[in-house]
Amino acid sequence: MAGIHITDIESAINFWRERSPCADGFSLPPEVLALAEVYALMVFYREARADEYSMPANAYAAWLAWYDTTPDTPCIAICSTSQGDAVCKGCGRSFAEVQQWVEMRPAQKRETWRRISLQGEAWRFNRYAERAAEGPATP
Repeated sequence: MAGIHITDIESAINFWRERSPCADGFSLPPEVLALAEVYALMVFYREARADEYSMPANAYAAWLAWYDTTPDTPCIAICSTSQGDAVCKGCGRSFAEVQQWVEMRPAQKRETWRRISLQGEAWRFNRYAERAAEGPATP
């Protein structure tokens, strides 16, 4: 089951805080309040991931708005899975992830992004980092 990692919730909160700063110095925009409630429960229950299906609709909508500002695909147009590799040397995704990417839900994509970023072994993170900085390529 894919879940939304707590670091993504934090990023979404910070996105909304920058996008809608409070005028009076202490009130928060509704998107931040919705995400903060989820974040607080995650911290209280020591959960690293929130279930995307049980998130309150307003929190999930706020998270999706942040998600839409992130790069969709980790592809850098160097796909070794087309040559038979089980894991792409360019982006770090498995053959199945490359094939199913367009059908994956946002939480599944973010989970994949998190894994390949933590591993940091794909060429997008070292040898061809300049390609990754230019923006996403189409798979």
